[in-house]
Amino acid sequence: MQIKHQNNRIGLIEGIIVLLGMLIIMGISVIKFQISPEIPILFVILLLIVWAKARGFSWDSVNQGIINGITTGIIPMFIFILIGALISSWIAAGVIPSLMVFGFHMISAEWFLPSVFLVCTIVGTAIGSAFTVVSTIGIAFLGMGLTLGINPAMIAGAVISGAIFGDKTSPLSDSTNLASAVVVADLFSHIRNLMWSTIPAFLTSLIVFFIIGRSNAQLDERVINHTVNVLSAHFNITAWAFLPILLMFLCAWGKIPAIPTLFMNIVVAVGMIYVDKPGTKIQLIVDTLTNGFVSHTGNKSVDNLLTRGGIMSMMATIALIISALALGGLLMKFGIIDAVMQPLSKRLSSNGSLILAVILSGIGVNLFVGEQYLSVILPGNAFKSTFTKAGLAPVALSRALEDGGTVINYLVPWGVAAVFAANTLGVSTIHYLPFAIFSLASPVFSILSGFTGIGLKHLNKTEKAA
Repeated sequence: MQIKHQNNRIGLIEGIIVLLGMLIIMGISVIKFQISPEIPILFVILLLIVWAKARGFSWDSVNQGIINGITTGIIPMFIFILIGALISSWIAAGVIPSLMVFGFHMISAEWFLPSVFLVCTIVGTAIGSAFTVVSTIGIAFLGMGLTLGINPAMIAGAVISGAIFGDKTSPLSDSTNLASAVVVADLFSHIRNLMWSTIPAFLTSLIVFFIIGRSNAQLDERVINHTVNVLSAHFNITAWAFLPILLMFLCAWGKIPAIPTLFMNIVVAVGMIYVDKPGTKIQLIVDTLTNGFVSHTGNKSVDNLLTRGGIMSMMATIALIISALALGGLLMKFGIIDAVMQPLSKRLSSNGSLILAVILSGIGVNLFVGEQYLSVILPGNAFKSTFTKAGLAPVALSRALEDGGTVINYLVPWGVAAVFAANTLGVSTIHYLPFAIFSLASPVFSILSGFTGIGLKHLNKTEKAA
């Protein structure tokens, strides 16, 4: 058994070659040939299994790696199923159409992008879920912006930037709780320390959206009025549409987890459908929740926007999650990630180089695996002891994990979050990437903090002694 273990030990050079090979295959497939990311990931898994068998790994190791990887994503996958049902129920109940109509009366084209960004940051912080923000008010803002003649990639960038800010700073966020838990840091200390990179990234995003939003505004009152009339004629436009949103805030305030919150919102939306149309058949409700809402207004742009949602619409995203997590599980089981990260973490000395290495590692895991949870877990475990030896507090590591891991997943075309956002908003990752300002700015300010020492928290004497 000892000899077999030695033969299976992965070296640094071999680990780098394997990872670079994976990145090249996935990058060329998705970016150059525009192939859906699931197939390249499955192909990489196939090649990885062939390599593992050649290196002497057993089938039990292969199976266990896949199981270990997928297990971590069971709850997120179930949440995605509920989000699919939530989208279709909110459209059918008139929630999203009502948000669009009321929004048209409140927001001007000139300040549309910064308004979208600010609203998404507030809602995201309150509910702690970027996916929920993107899939609910994000869709409404997209419809409004398209009617105003604004570039959909810019709208998607503003929505995603605001949603990520909220997801990153909310105490209800899974990714925020994960980052603090991995390094064993107090959650609220972690959130406070995040502000050193998050506030500058927020201000940068707001300024950029003011500039590009104003220069690209094209207001056409006739188009807006026509869209409002179409929505009013085919949906129940009412202030009661804000009830599910209020419920979302109340659940967040009461610290109710995502799954019961989504269930309650779906039930309320279905109830609103029956209040508006008491004769609605149960079969139609079930079909809407399962296959999505189909808009029949006769207006092509409105129908294209509001024909979406349903449990089945999430199956492609879930397939990607399963594939990405399986790949990540195999990389961890075979020791490939550790083979590359451990030697790197031991050779770093300065605080700036440590922060830079963590952020680059998070970006690397996002590129190689496409899963944001693993982009926090793997570098967090690899660099924890190194940060302690350097006298840096756990929150210094957790902030770098967020800035290099959580926010970057939305920029990787085969990343779980990016695929979800692209499919939900109908804007490809490559197109919205230049406008996802918050994701682009966060790692930059985190690296600057590392090299300048501004906002970089160190261990106190008691913690060093421990």
